[in-house]
Amino acid sequence: MSVLPDVLRPGLTTVFCGSAASSASARSGAYYANPGNRFWQTLFEVGLTPHQFEPRHFQELPTLGIGLTDLAKQEAGMDVELSSNAYDSASLVQKIENSTPSLLAFTGKRPAGIFLLETIGATIADYGDQQVRIGQTQIFVLPSPSGAARRWWSLDPWIKLAEEHRKERENG
Repeated sequence: MSVLPDVLRPGLTTVFCGSAASSASARSGAYYANPGNRFWQTLFEVGLTPHQFEPRHFQELPTLGIGLTDLAKQEAGMDVELSSNAYDSASLVQKIENSTPSLLAFTGKRPAGIFLLETIGATIADYGDQQVRIGQTQIFVLPSPSGAARRWWSLDPWIKLAEEHRKERENG
């Protein structure tokens, strides 16, 4: 059984994919629930949500064309706490092929790096658009909104993703 349910369906514009649910998220049953995590604040700051959502309202995101999942669905905690086989890249490919979002945005370099290497044999050039696709789905890598990754934080790649999201929504 998954720690958190996927929020996926056909017709989404952007699917955010984290590494794994944090311990706080697993306890609360909501994505990005740790108070130090900037995910919900960032979605609002870059204009992807009309107000700052509370983590418990994560199921409302599809109305905005946004979905959620994690690369590790069966375990929770910080990356260093996860088992070596926690990540399931093949399952993520299947989910993306089934839901066909325009954009797959990894909320951190670690899950993106593992996924890209295992599925495409690619490495991350930098944050932002990766110039590789899963079918028609464009892949983005974003700085992690986690408080533990604060030293690598930049809003710029999130702003670029939000621009792409809006373009896709207008054209789709």
